[in-house]
Amino acid sequence: MINTTVRLEEIQFTEKDPGNLLESIAARGIAIPVQVNARDGYYECVDGRRRLTAAKMLGKEKVPVMILNDYSKAGSGFWGNTQNRH
Repeated sequence: MINTTVRLEEIQFTEKDPGNLLESIAARGIAIPVQVNARDGYYECVDGRRRLTAAKMLGKEKVPVMILNDYSKAGSGFWGNTQNRH
């Protein structure tokens, strides 16, 4: 999993009524990253349609995301430990 920011236009999602999130995101931004899967040339929203809808309504260009299917930095080297010490 990778935490990063991506352009809102790169994320495919179905809009959903943001409810009270609109005011919260306008005041503080998106506090919890939206969960997405990377696809060929775009991202697919897994969780966070209300946050994305609010961001779109507020004219945000980039949003924080957690890319669930990107394990490019996984492995023992990622944890800073290349030896098994059990």
